[in-house]
Amino acid sequence: MLKRTYRLAPMILAAALLMGCAPEAPEAPSAVERTGAGTAQAAVAMPDTHSARVSAETLKAGGNAVDAAIAAAFTLAVTLPEAGNIGGGGFMLVHMGGESAFLDYRETAPALADRDMYLGEDGEVIADSTLVGPRSVGIPSTVAGLWAAHQRYGTLPWAELLQPAIALARDGFLVPKHLADQIAEGVENLEGRTNFSTYFGPAAKAGHRLLQPELAHTLERIATDGRDGFYLGKTAELLVAEMERGGGLITFQDLASYEAVWREPLSDAWRGQTVVSAPPPSSGGFALLQLLQGKDLLAEHFEGLAHNSAPYVHLVAELEKRVFADRAEYLGDPAFVDIPIAALLADDYIERRAMEVQLDRISAFDSVRPGLAPATPPAETRATLSAMEPADTTHFSIVDAAGNAVSNTYTINWSFGSGVVVEGAGFLLNNEMDDFSAKAGTPNIFGVVGNTANEIQPGKRMLSSMTPTLLLDDAGKVTMVIGTPGGSTIFTSVFQVMVNILDFGMSPEDAVAATRFHHQLLPPDLITHSWANPLSDAVKAELAELGYRTEKHLWEFGNVQVIVRGRDGWQAASDPRGRGESQVLKVEARPGEARP
Repeated sequence: MLKRTYRLAPMILAAALLMGCAPEAPEAPSAVERTGAGTAQAAVAMPDTHSARVSAETLKAGGNAVDAAIAAAFTLAVTLPEAGNIGGGGFMLVHMGGESAFLDYRETAPALADRDMYLGEDGEVIADSTLVGPRSVGIPSTVAGLWAAHQRYGTLPWAELLQPAIALARDGFLVPKHLADQIAEGVENLEGRTNFSTYFGPAAKAGHRLLQPELAHTLERIATDGRDGFYLGKTAELLVAEMERGGGLITFQDLASYEAVWREPLSDAWRGQTVVSAPPPSSGGFALLQLLQGKDLLAEHFEGLAHNSAPYVHLVAELEKRVFADRAEYLGDPAFVDIPIAALLADDYIERRAMEVQLDRISAFDSVRPGLAPATPPAETRATLSAMEPADTTHFSIVDAAGNAVSNTYTINWSFGSGVVVEGAGFLLNNEMDDFSAKAGTPNIFGVVGNTANEIQPGKRMLSSMTPTLLLDDAGKVTMVIGTPGGSTIFTSVFQVMVNILDFGMSPEDAVAATRFHHQLLPPDLITHSWANPLSDAVKAELAELGYRTEKHLWEFGNVQVIVRGRDGWQAASDPRGRGESQVLKVEARPGEARP
């Protein structure tokens, strides 16, 4: 089952300047434009208006999907400060020229990090030590990743791709209410602990023009010097100085030695198509493939169940808890851990796991063990998540005029990351060290436990749930581009939206707007669901009869950005839970370009 295939600047700059001076744009039309003579369709699904416009203008100016991704990613580092970043890292899944490739630009632990660095004298994790301040920061890797993507696939000049972001940082943009509310929460929770309010406090009001001159200068250095504009020279000096002021661990050597890694994506045949997704150090691809295949193996029990009915939710929860048990035991950085990924995705293994599902009751907690070998499950814990701010990662999806695609998810982990802004450089730093298992069996901020496979080691990449995903038809052409933020809810959200579209026949707009729910083994009886569109009272009552507690998730998880190929061309949808915008656009067709 497992396949081993594991003139731009003036146009974009003008658009960026208009974005900084004008009100937020209206929603893009939902109808799919038909391709005209001499044109081809392209599509973008972005987490905000600014990145939607910049990526669309990049495609119109002749850029490919990777060019558009780079321009969008730097733009989001300015306009989506709660999650868009140059101070974090992520994953980019690319389908270019008929081939898929996966770029791992995940952060790594500093050389001075050690397994027990967050434990107190009592052997327990010190509160907030993995979340707030310079010691919670993994080595930032976004710039290295975007540079590597451009070196391999970029067609437009690097410096020009950064001009829209530079203009937005220098000239400012109007803060939308959604962002203003999040900044206000961040100021309240981080006051006195980091320098966050100094940089973002004045922006905690909708309609304020957020100017970021220090960030503009940093982006200018990156535009001029590429990768070296971040990892060497003045930017590196400012970052290391910030570490030294606050007791952080990152050194000049850490920055200079960081490398993004090209990996073979996970690829699996499914229903006559091919699902392509994230390999380790992400757990997302393995989890998504287990869920999709597991659901099909239980097809007779899912047949006839209404969408998000109590029996449907229960069966999905039973599948999810087994995925999380395997995740905790086996997944980590493949450079440090021998991950039995082929065994975890083997037909007979997934079938055996599906057959363990209890059809009409909750599986006893001690019966849900990692499935490949005898193991002791983690001690039962009723994990309590901090309600500081929503968990924000950033995802966007792109298809260009040739049918090439990018599914990119990158993050600073929690909203506004560590809360630390690099003084003089103007960008927020991640708190990705929380994605390690600070202590085996102890839940992180997302309530997820891990064991020794994901323990802290110098130079190691922390385990992730990010799930950038593509669906290819039997001819190898892209039919879906999807992904989302949401911490441990990422792969369960991607799974549900794919099923909404493919099994329940929903439009992309309806599929991303629908209620989503989540179960992650711990606590064993808890199912959480959307704030904006919760499970119905009747369904919650039926689940209670089975023994479940149902609660609203502590944040509105998921901000799915999806592009789907339909009969008339591309359809793109942005999750109404966020402030995203999607566009289907006409792009001048060039010789040799395919049309959807």
